Amino acid sequence: MATAKKAPCKKAACKKAAAPAKAAPAKAACKKAAPAKAAAPKVVKITKTPTKAAIIDMVAEKVQITKPQAKAAIEAVVEIAYNAAKNAKDGFVLPGIGKLLVKKQGARKCRNPKTGETIKIKAKNVVKFRVAKAAKDAILG
Repeated sequence: MATAKKAPCKKAACKKAAAPAKAAPAKAACKKAAPAKAAAPKVVKITKTPTKAAIIDMVAEKVQITKPQAKAAIEAVVEIAYNAAKNAKDGFVLPGIGKLLVKKQGARKCRNPKTGETIKIKAKNVVKFRVAKAAKDAILG
């Protein structure tokens, strides 16, 4: 298979590098003189629910940090969310995703389906997640 020769680089830095040396170093000098393009992040298609390790990998690749740094960042956000939802009056808001909050569920009466007997359920606190409008629009279209 024949390969076509590339035209010589016409930049001043390449001419200086090509004059004293052979053609191979001139090509290397042309590559160094050209502005470096930033690698475009890959678009990952997710077909099933990702695991924690997969999410860490995706974050590390997207933000271009190491996996231990991505893991530490994700764990820090989770810890902050738990503490804020537990202690803050308004819960924890993750912008563009939703709001994590604790609500009081009142006492109520229910019926045991097996015996038909009426039973009382005590009041308790429950964790709720309210999805943000931006997330609904992005997911549902």
